[in-house]
Amino acid sequence: MDKKIIVIGVIGADVHAIGNKILYHCFTNAGFEVINLGVMVSQEEYVEAAIEANADAILVSSLYGHGEIDCRGLRELCTEAGLRDILLYVGGNIVVGKQPFEDVEKRFKLMGFDRVFPPGTDPDITIKFLKEDLKMGE
Repeated sequence: MDKKIIVIGVIGADVHAIGNKILYHCFTNAGFEVINLGVMVSQEEYVEAAIEANADAILVSSLYGHGEIDCRGLRELCTEAGLRDILLYVGGNIVVGKQPFEDVEKRFKLMGFDRVFPPGTDPDITIKFLKEDLKMGE
């Protein structure tokens, strides 16, 4: 079976690199081909990398609280670029202040994200959902 290809990175003006490196290793060890864009990634860079690599999913991290602003319009950009069916995940400290996660999740799903993960989510949980959503092991 071909490896599934995922694009990861930290969106916007965010420079939190350690979690990104941890995720890279976790996803690689779980059998994914990982295109790691690092930090301070623009929406266009995610889309360009996904097209170039023929990626199955884009995983957006944000830890500085401005993910909601940074992520707005990403699904539309994907659709315009011909990536209508690409899997979109987002996770981290994606909003400013303490807000009920259910509300945050609802807003990001309305923005077109398939799954939304709160701060401190174990990478194994994300991997489990990725494998399910990408129908791996079937």
